[in-house]
Amino acid sequence: MRGAGEPPSPGAQPAATGGETGEVSRRGPAADTPMGSERTEMRKRQMSTTQETPGAAPAQHSTGNRGSNACCFCWCCCCSCSCLTVRNQDEERARRTSHELQAEGIPNCEESPAPTLEEVNAWAQSFDKLMLTPAGRNAFREFLRTEFSEENMLFWMACEELKQESNKSVIEEKARLIYEDYISILSPKEVSLDSRVREVINRNMLEPSQHTFDDAQLQIYTLMHRDSYPRFMNSTIYKDLLRSLSEKSIEA
Repeated sequence: MRGAGEPPSPGAQPAATGGETGEVSRRGPAADTPMGSERTEMRKRQMSTTQETPGAAPAQHSTGNRGSNACCFCWCCCCSCSCLTVRNQDEERARRTSHELQAEGIPNCEESPAPTLEEVNAWAQSFDKLMLTPAGRNAFREFLRTEFSEENMLFWMACEELKQESNKSVIEEKARLIYEDYISILSPKEVSLDSRVREVINRNMLEPSQHTFDDAQLQIYTLMHRDSYPRFMNSTIYKDLLRSLSEKSIEA
């Protein structure tokens, strides 16, 4: 302890008075003022950003929807156009293929003089008489074309031509062509044959001859006789031809 008149010792620190304490207290908050201001400013910015965000979000959402709808609309239109284009191309290709088959795959009719009234009347007597003359085969073939079964006549005629060949290499080549055109299941002109006849043909094709397709030719001949021939006799093709020749005969 020191006396009343003694000066304070060098190491002693003066006690803080009430005024000094209040000054210190006032100084403390003032020292913290810059940091508090920054925090307050940050809160204000956050609040302003939060208030602006809800309004901006719908705008972005709405814009997104418009973009999605636009994309969807464009995609649908493009898809529809593409589908129509592909469909049109397929139809055009089918028509072109059909035209090529008719132009290239079907030989010309046989050359023959115009049939007489007696010949046309004889066609009604039997199928054999109809198939005996080129004029009869041409008329019957024209009718088969209207029924989309002309390949039956073409196959029968090809077999007849094969029987006239004697050269082995020519026989093999013609037999191969007949098989590809009328027997193969991949051919658009395939004729209707049962499994037994097909097995016989497959065996005969190992060593082709003039008679490789005899069984098949007979089966197709029978089919035309029983199925197509009666309709031909009642067709406008036959009736118009018969009427035309009858009128000419009367005029003569």
